[in-house]
Amino acid sequence: MPSPVSSLPSLGPAADKAYARAGIHSAEEIRALGPDEAYRRLIAAGEPPHFIWYYVLVMSLQGRPWNDCKGDEKVALRARFDAIKAEVKGSGAGRQLAFEAALNALGVVPKRR
Repeated sequence: MPSPVSSLPSLGPAADKAYARAGIHSAEEIRALGPDEAYRRLIAAGEPPHFIWYYVLVMSLQGRPWNDCKGDEKVALRARFDAIKAEVKGSGAGRQLAFEAALNALGVVPKRR
């Protein structure tokens, strides 16, 4: 049985709901996608970008406490985060994924796995 997104360290029930709107329903899916793609889908589905949510996800997938992100590593993660935001904004993918998530929520189309 799949584990909820909130089973990842430092993620809670709000993450379950937010990632579900992006068509991601389990911790296993997030691990398979990796933090960049999972977060890209999250903001493409309409979740406002938030750097802390991004680096908490990265730290969680590495099995590290969320507040372990510091110094040069944090600077590098900020650059990755900014690139993800720019990609989603420039691609039009946000509208497409948000539309698909809405159809999934209504049960109109099968959920993407």
